[in-house]
Amino acid sequence: MTTAPDPRTPGSHEGHCDGFSRAQAIRRVLAGGKLPVAREWDPRMPIPAGAGIDRRRFLAGALGGVMTVYGAERLGLTNRMLGDGIARAAALQGADSPILVSLFMQGGLDGLSLLAPAGDALYQQLRPTLAVAPGSGTPFREDPSLTWHPSASSFAQLHDAGKVTVFPGIGYTSPDMSHFTSRHYWEVGATDASLLTGWMGRYLDVVGDAANPFQGLSMDGQINPTLATARNPTAAIDQPNNFAVYLSGVWGDAAEWALDSASALGDAQHYSRDPAIAQVAGAASEVGIVRRTLQPFRTTNGNPGGQPGGSANPGAAYGSSVTYPTASTGDLPARLAGLAAMIAAGVPLRCVALTTDTQFDTHSGQEATFDSGVKLVADSLAAFQADLEARGVDGRVLVHVWSEFGRRAQENGSDGTDHGAAGASLLIGSRVNGGMIGEFAPLNQLDANGNQEENVDYRGVYCSLLEQWFGQDAGAVIPDAGQFPRYQLLA
Repeated sequence: MTTAPDPRTPGSHEGHCDGFSRAQAIRRVLAGGKLPVAREWDPRMPIPAGAGIDRRRFLAGALGGVMTVYGAERLGLTNRMLGDGIARAAALQGADSPILVSLFMQGGLDGLSLLAPAGDALYQQLRPTLAVAPGSGTPFREDPSLTWHPSASSFAQLHDAGKVTVFPGIGYTSPDMSHFTSRHYWEVGATDASLLTGWMGRYLDVVGDAANPFQGLSMDGQINPTLATARNPTAAIDQPNNFAVYLSGVWGDAAEWALDSASALGDAQHYSRDPAIAQVAGAASEVGIVRRTLQPFRTTNGNPGGQPGGSANPGAAYGSSVTYPTASTGDLPARLAGLAAMIAAGVPLRCVALTTDTQFDTHSGQEATFDSGVKLVADSLAAFQADLEARGVDGRVLVHVWSEFGRRAQENGSDGTDHGAAGASLLIGSRVNGGMIGEFAPLNQLDANGNQEENVDYRGVYCSLLEQWFGQDAGAVIPDAGQFPRYQLLA
């Protein structure tokens, strides 16, 4: 049994469709602040949130640890204001202030493999190659007819412990199965191609600090569109321990003293009337602000830059007592370990966004990509939750795991699955209700394209997160918030 490739995204490359590869390439360009020109742009595709936003690069070439503040130039903020804002926010937010982490599983995660009706004869018929075998995974607590994929055993354990809420049929009406458009809708919190601010970015514009870029932190090394604001600054880093500054021929205490002095001189001369002096002073002052904020994470085991000294555990670089998995490609476990350390250290975070390294656009050869990718994400998030608990800050953090759409119910002829509609999403944390919201969309009631139909609206989840987690009126953030249902997310 086969299905035709998705008509919106013909062709494939290493299992990924042309639409996904093109979307990734265009988004990389736009993350640098360049707006598209007509000849490069398909008018059917929305411009990603945050494209073209003003930005200030604190330090270029810092061993991959570049920190960028978005929105600061447009606001006319000075370096001193940013430094004071970070300190003020850290003092005011308090030890119990909530933090929301958004993890995007890019490419369209196959929810029918993550949580499978393994004993359903129709499921086995639709997926003769890819179906999860009965008895191969952990039964789903709320509905024993469903089975967690064997690679998602860490999710199953967290769920059984009441720390994962599952949305097995999440999406939106009249689904768009384009990577570019569907992802944009999730990022901006509306099925509106014209919106240029992310849904978390708009929340930060309502409640955020005009001088605290850490309030909205992208850990993708570039702006994450969910955090794109209209007014307040947000920041992008890779990992906190990657930020290091090296002086040729100088190291140890002498290097630290030199950088401290340069920062102090930069603060003093930042307002010089001499443009050349002001430029150099501004750079030195910016470096000082970043160094002071990230200093606790910068050096571990005597190694500059916080490198873990050859340890196989990414958490060791941040003094974690928890063992994180290692990644053969990418650095998701290390980024999560760094985030846990930042939260415990009191860095004034509100919203954090990051993206998986694995690309789940599995048009062909799905098994290898899905199995290893889901295992890494599940094991990494389980370690992150354990790390937060060990540090005593787990009550402050929720992790929302999402993807732009699910996959088609019927596998294709290339041992893969094509673009679908409704998919699976997770909410992880010590304070979630730990159950299932919505229901698994039955396979004998597929839509005209052979896809499962949504029964939970992602915008209703956003509204519920804003109101229940942040205590924020969703109407100020999500367009037409009143028309979406609310879901009980917290215990």
